[in-house]
Amino acid sequence: MKLLVLCSLVVAAAAWPSFDLDGYQSDTPGTPLAKKQQDVNHLLEHVYDHLHYKDLKDLAGTFSPEADTSLYTDDGAAVHALLEELKDGRLLEQHHWFSLFNTRQREEALLLFEVLIHCRTREGFLDNAAYFRERVNEGEFVYALYVAVIHSDLGHGIVLPPLYEVTPHLFTNSEIINKAYSAKMTQTPGKFHMDFTGTKKNREQRVAYFGEDIGMNIHHVTWHMDFPFWWKDSYGYHLDRKGELFFWVHHQLTARFDSERLSNWLDVVDEIHWEKVIHEGFAPHTSYKYGGEFPARPDNVHFEDVDGVARVRDMVILESRIRDAIALGYITDKSGNHIDIRNEHGIDLLGDIIESSVYSPNAQYYGALHNTAHIMLGRQGDPHGKFDMPPGVMEHFETATRDPSFFRLHKYMDNIFKEHKDGLPPYTKSDLEFPGVVVDGVAIDGELKTFFDTFEFSLVNAVDKSDNVADVDISADVKRLNHEEFSYNIDVTNNNGGNVLAAFRIFLRPTKDSNGVRYTWDEGHWHCIELDKFYKTLSSGSNHVVRKSTESSVTVPDRLSFEELKKRTDAAVTSGSELDLHEFERSCGIPNRLLLPKGKERGMEFALFVGVTNGDEDKTVDNPEKLGPTHAQCGIHGEKYPDKRPMGYPVDRRIPDNRVFLETPNIKRILVNVFHDAHHGDH
Repeated sequence: MKLLVLCSLVVAAAAWPSFDLDGYQSDTPGTPLAKKQQDVNHLLEHVYDHLHYKDLKDLAGTFSPEADTSLYTDDGAAVHALLEELKDGRLLEQHHWFSLFNTRQREEALLLFEVLIHCRTREGFLDNAAYFRERVNEGEFVYALYVAVIHSDLGHGIVLPPLYEVTPHLFTNSEIINKAYSAKMTQTPGKFHMDFTGTKKNREQRVAYFGEDIGMNIHHVTWHMDFPFWWKDSYGYHLDRKGELFFWVHHQLTARFDSERLSNWLDVVDEIHWEKVIHEGFAPHTSYKYGGEFPARPDNVHFEDVDGVARVRDMVILESRIRDAIALGYITDKSGNHIDIRNEHGIDLLGDIIESSVYSPNAQYYGALHNTAHIMLGRQGDPHGKFDMPPGVMEHFETATRDPSFFRLHKYMDNIFKEHKDGLPPYTKSDLEFPGVVVDGVAIDGELKTFFDTFEFSLVNAVDKSDNVADVDISADVKRLNHEEFSYNIDVTNNNGGNVLAAFRIFLRPTKDSNGVRYTWDEGHWHCIELDKFYKTLSSGSNHVVRKSTESSVTVPDRLSFEELKKRTDAAVTSGSELDLHEFERSCGIPNRLLLPKGKERGMEFALFVGVTNGDEDKTVDNPEKLGPTHAQCGIHGEKYPDKRPMGYPVDRRIPDNRVFLETPNIKRILVNVFHDAHHGDH
């Protein structure tokens, strides 16, 4: 059912499991990818209206989901359950907000996901998608379709359109949406500039460009689609090291946010505390398509109990249970057995219980600290439901990073993970070395320079479609961080007398805190930002390795716009030509242009760290040199994470004695400066 893949959600084709797309008993064997892509495009166009394409409308009107249960790998159990709810009028109505954190709404979305994931053929998938597109809540439909396309065999090769153009209300300020409606009604095309929320009186405004970056928002929401907390292995495969990935991806977001703050003369972000004030308020300036405005939260509010969700003291208790497990070195499972976590795999179990995912060994005891905390923060504007407010931005993965408290919450989670990592023994020289391999030098080709450019995205799907009023070109543009391309030049000597496979690990970290005080190695290691991780065969003797910033295994290219995606797809369908969009298949990954922190106009000093380790010992896949993009933070669908080492190795543990690193010849650290060009485009 991999029938769709979010204008970015799948690893490069070579990295996918070898699914035979047309090996199923399909009515039309060998359906071209372009036609499959076109069907997905049509399903997601103007998603709040009825279907506009005759073929899909006919399917929606004539298909009977239960008529032939051989269409499904579960003999129709999921579709029967969903239809029962539909017939009994128990499903959320259309034209209503949807939140994955709402238990009942999530159950409904997953009922549809299970129908789609159990479809045997492309036709069955499409029939059900068209049928339920007309009958279920739009938000539930979009979520179920995206996740089904990402994880189903049938979705391989499909690019899912960018969510900010499918459901633009979640990414666009209300003022801009209102202008879009006005432009449509007056038939006046328009491009409207969108500012970040707040004013210069708000210090947090200095870093709003990061939390409100729609590319970063897409990375966050699609990571949670790639690794859903509700995932069961019965859906098709095990999500390898899911708990550790939860830790690592959010740790990287937090470390990166701290570097952005230091770039803007701010202290690193402080953690939230359940029994203290939430200092930073937030006014989202966004509205739901249906359901009113996103609620605001004033400055300096104390956490209150949230009716029907949790009490503040419950959160304190859950936190203490998790901290006790870290201190004791073991987790207690449902049966009372102890699971040792004082090892390199313990972080995976901790991630599962902190989130908590279905993989948690004891959700009843350890709860769901992360997921519940998102709801607690999202509801502080109306904790007792007195004003019947819709969910806050923290209750959507699409919008959560817009709120500065998102980073405070994740600093809080991050510090719990750090407690565990600090309890592990520091790496010794033998843990780090690669005998016979020496990194002789590291240099940057090109200047590390950032700037702001302007990004434009379509708002056509933000306004209602009408047979009487023609569509007009309406779009928003917004400033976004970008950087000049650069390359790493790494000189390595291999004294082993033959070829060896090497794993290259590249990190960047600020050298000083907000007061200009230099970080020690032990203080600085937790601020490391992963820039790249790749494999390369080293020949005997001297090797000169050049790696471009655009090749990073952490990032993805800019998404294709929905319009461009439709244009390329329709042209391929019309001409019968091949459609190759594999570089856009996955949207889990930081945008290429956000690889570097902003830096400062006169330069901000960072330490660049390159470690070269034994690739044959580190790899988990064949031909790791051919790994697709984004595997560092997003893994490979359905396969082992392509690195045996702990995520963040070798800078994930305490460094009480930096000589261990300085005297290890396969590790090199240099100092670099990141410059910000504040006048880019003025020249």
